[in-house]
Amino acid sequence: MKRALTLFLFPLFASGVFGESVSVMEGDSVTLHTDAELQGDEEIVWRFNMTRIAKVIRNNATYDAVVRFRDRLQLDNQTGDLKIKKFRVPHSGLYKFEITSPRVSSDKTFSVSAVSGTGVKPVSVMVGDSVTLHINVPDIQRYDVILWRFGQQKSPLAEINRKAGIFNTSDGPDGRFRHRLLLDSQTGSLTIESIGTKHSGLYEVDISNSSSRYTTHKTFNLTVSDAVKPVLVKKGYSVTLQINVTEIQKDDQILWMFEDIVIAEIDEAAKLFYIYDGPDGRFRDRLKLDNQTGSLTITNTCTTGLYEQKISSRRHAIKRRFTVIVTAVSGSGLSAAAVTGIGVVDLLLVSAAGVLVALVIHYRRKISELERRSERRQPLLPRLRNTIRDWKTPRRER
Repeated sequence: MKRALTLFLFPLFASGVFGESVSVMEGDSVTLHTDAELQGDEEIVWRFNMTRIAKVIRNNATYDAVVRFRDRLQLDNQTGDLKIKKFRVPHSGLYKFEITSPRVSSDKTFSVSAVSGTGVKPVSVMVGDSVTLHINVPDIQRYDVILWRFGQQKSPLAEINRKAGIFNTSDGPDGRFRHRLLLDSQTGSLTIESIGTKHSGLYEVDISNSSSRYTTHKTFNLTVSDAVKPVLVKKGYSVTLQINVTEIQKDDQILWMFEDIVIAEIDEAAKLFYIYDGPDGRFRDRLKLDNQTGSLTITNTCTTGLYEQKISSRRHAIKRRFTVIVTAVSGSGLSAAAVTGIGVVDLLLVSAAGVLVALVIHYRRKISELERRSERRQPLLPRLRNTIRDWKTPRRER
C-alpha cells in the first residue's frame, strides 16, 4: 500500500462561482490543469485565496515564499499545470490561475478541500507474498485514464484507458514483473504476485478524467523483506505465526487459513474476533489469536501443513504463507526450549537438510496447486459463508 502512501480522492463536481470542486484525502497529491496550449509568450499566475503562490513567465517557473506550501508546489513550465504534493488541511481553499498574453486571457478557479483521515502508511511484505494496491476511487467507470508506474520508469507498468480501449500490464524494461501483475478492470487496483526484493520501491498511480481539470496521484512505498518463511517446531510445543504489523488498523480484515480452511478471522471495524475448530475439530482448544497484532499461536502443535494469512484494508491487501514443519526431535543441537522460546526457526539453520528439503518441495508444490485452484475459485465472502455454515458454532474470542 505512502511516503504519500495510498492516497484517497473522492471527487466532487460542481459549477458556479467557485468553479470546479475537488476533495483530496490528506497525504494525497493533486495536479490542477490549465488545459492551455502555450506559445511561449504567456504569463501564468497561480493564486491561493487571492495570494500569489507561483507563476510562469516565458516558460520560466518561480515560486513565492508562502510558508504553508514550502517544497510542496511543482509547476509545469510547459503547460502551467500546478501540482500540490502531500496535501493537508491548511492547503484547503480557492486556487485560481490567470493566463495573459498579447492574444488572449483566461482564468479558472478550483475549490480544493482536504478530507481528514488516518493518512497512508508504507506497505511491508516478505519475499513470496502477494500484495494488492488499492486506489479506492468510487465509480472508476467515469475515469478515462489510470496509469501505474514503478520507481523512475517513465513507461506505464499498467494502464487503463477506457476511451482508447486500452487495458494493459507490462513486464517492465528489465522483465522483473513478468507473469506477476494483475490489473482489476473494475477497481483499477494492481496486484503483484510472488513478490521479490527487486520489486521494492515506489509505485505511483495517476487517475485522470477528460471532463475534469485535475489528476490525482497516489504513491505506495513498498518494502520487501528477504525472509525465509518455513517454520520448524517440535511436536507438542507452541508456535506463533507473526502478522508483521505492530498494531491492527481500524479498517483491517484478517483471515487465517490452514490448507484452504478458515481457522481464525478478525474484523477490526466490527470488533469481531473469531477462532474455529476446523471441520474435523483438529484445532479445538489449540488456537490463540492476538487481538492487538493479529498474530496466531498454535499450541500443542502436531500437524505439518500450509498456513495462509490474508490482510485487507482500504489501502492494500497482502497474502502471506507459512509452511509449518513439525519434528519429533530437536535436531542439530536445537533444544526443545529453544524451539519453544523463539517460536519461528529459520530452516536454513537446520542440518537435517534431506528430510526438510523434501518437505519444503512438497509444500511448494502444494502452494502452486492452491494458486491454480484459486484462479477458478468463486468470490471469497460467499465461499466463506458456505464453509462456515457447515461448521460447529464458532467460539468468540471477545
